[in-house]
Amino acid sequence: MSDAQGFPAFAAQRRSTRGRSWWAQAWVQALEDTSLDADQLRRGRRYANSGQVGTITISPGRIAATVYSPEDTYESVVRVDELSEDDWRRFHEQVAARAGHIAALLDGEMPHDLVEAASDAGVALLPGIGDLDPSCTCDAWELPCQHAAALCYQVAWLLDADPFVLLLLRGRTREALLDELQASSSRPVETGVSVADVLAGAPGQLPDPPELPAKVSLDELAIVGIEPPDGLGPQVLQLLVLDAARRARSMLNALLHSTTEPLPLDDWQDTVRLATDFPELVARLTESAGRDLAPGIQAWRYGGAPGLDVLEHTWTPDAAELNRARTELLAADEDLTVTTSANRLTIGSDTQLRLDRHGRWHPYRLVDDTWIPAGPPSKDPLVVEW
Repeated sequence: MSDAQGFPAFAAQRRSTRGRSWWAQAWVQALEDTSLDADQLRRGRRYANSGQVGTITISPGRIAATVYSPEDTYESVVRVDELSEDDWRRFHEQVAARAGHIAALLDGEMPHDLVEAASDAGVALLPGIGDLDPSCTCDAWELPCQHAAALCYQVAWLLDADPFVLLLLRGRTREALLDELQASSSRPVETGVSVADVLAGAPGQLPDPPELPAKVSLDELAIVGIEPPDGLGPQVLQLLVLDAARRARSMLNALLHSTTEPLPLDDWQDTVRLATDFPELVARLTESAGRDLAPGIQAWRYGGAPGLDVLEHTWTPDAAELNRARTELLAADEDLTVTTSANRLTIGSDTQLRLDRHGRWHPYRLVDDTWIPAGPPSKDPLVVEW
């Protein structure tokens, strides 16, 4: 247990349990694919946001926390298989194959191509269906119960902040992994050439990619010698420069580490994105756009560009996908009335699910004859948060 790490309890808050990063979302998907009881998952999301989960202890192969409820206190544990030594050897080879991989991990990113390459080499970093083994001292027979589900949802928040949490679960602390990678870089490979010599490079070879610049905050910006255009104002200029710096850093990160580049946006999408990221600009952007930005901001806040797309457009998905979702909803509650149209499932008279082009369902509510985004999207129509 010397490798165990404790993480402070999360305070009560209103936060999506889906995770922001793609790897945290994959973790949540594994949890929800394993569950046979959507009600336990819904309760687990409420527990996760209510501040009732205590300090989380993570060690190789194990997550544990005390979960507090009005009637009692429970001990919840989730077990995950550790990687074997042979698995770690193959993982090291994949990290060494691209210099940017370890830099991305240190910067809080989990590159898609690293996970895919590791999977191709037989190393499963992210859990799949059935890979999470929950248990709890409560008397619920469903697994995961609401207490273990709450613990797993909060682990997704930890993964958002630091992908090394996943590697610790699989059997290596950050320090041990970095030490091993450092040691392996000086050992000879099968051809008799050391990794250090390869990284040093021969004359004429390209140098290693540079380090990604640190994230900049508004207070750290220094704008000198630039006069804002008439009517723009220095504060607006500063926010636009900050946004440009963030976008440039994201694009550079994608180039250096072979991760997904930011999606290209049209003028309207970029207007909504700016208004979402910088509330100070909403009034000015609303005037410039000549239309109400509030629904678009809500859609972007929940689902990004795909969320904005399903707010404003319909499309025709595979009919089998719509029918499957409709069947699942009716199986969960046979009294529901579900109608289909294009990429939308209307439930009753005031609730709707809209399918985006990435296979996620976005919840909507009818308010004053207008359909309004009501929560973050989910791959599973049964576990959408309203």
